[in-house]
Amino acid sequence: MTERAEQRWESDGYQKHAGFVPMLGAPVLDLLAPKAGEHILDLGCGDGALTEKLRDAGALVRGVDASEAMIEAAKKRGLDVRVLDAHALDFDEAFDAVFSNAALHWMLDPDAVIAGVYRALKPGGRFVGEFGGHGNVAAIMVALIAALEKQGIDAKPIMPWYFPTTTAYQTRLEKHGFEVTSIQLIPRPTPLPTDMAGWLQTMAGTLFDVVEPTKRAAALNDTLRFLDGCLKDEQGQWTADYVRLRFSARRAA
Repeated sequence: MTERAEQRWESDGYQKHAGFVPMLGAPVLDLLAPKAGEHILDLGCGDGALTEKLRDAGALVRGVDASEAMIEAAKKRGLDVRVLDAHALDFDEAFDAVFSNAALHWMLDPDAVIAGVYRALKPGGRFVGEFGGHGNVAAIMVALIAALEKQGIDAKPIMPWYFPTTTAYQTRLEKHGFEVTSIQLIPRPTPLPTDMAGWLQTMAGTLFDVVEPTKRAAALNDTLRFLDGCLKDEQGQWTADYVRLRFSARRAA
């Protein structure tokens, strides 16, 4: 079986090809409704763009992310951040809220993450987030699977994302003791600021890592060719077929 490669992050490349991600985080920030003086954990904080907004709202915010490159970028904003794997949170009733935007779908053991979030929250604390939900980048996934199949690789077991239905994720939250106050899937086709090749190399580069080096360009070109008719318009604008899962849950008081 082909092993899943570890996701690599590079803050400048992420900003160039996917800088829209934190920019589209305003609705989930509104759902969180941070209050001055609250202790908030930003889970999967990335380069700190939204962590900074939480701080500016008066919250006492701490950010964690598994990527050293992203944490270094966040530190340049003067934020309280550190490298930490979200599957192994080491906080005990430390926060009034845990916030997460566009990160939970990268965490492939959701039960470990949810259990850690529950421990990290004070009684009555809330867990609010948005991430890729069922159907997210479905066309892109099909194209990737087909392109890698041409190279003799079964991409399905090594997909780097977790995109649950609302029912599946609510069930997980409730299993760990949360009361779910809202949860929904939100289709959000998103025009890309550069092109699909840049998005693929930033978000799905690990899939091409498993291809023989001399054949990676062909695999990428096949993926783009398969997507050309459905995600690129007549003017050459690429759009990613995003579907987001947005939720709010509360730990029992």
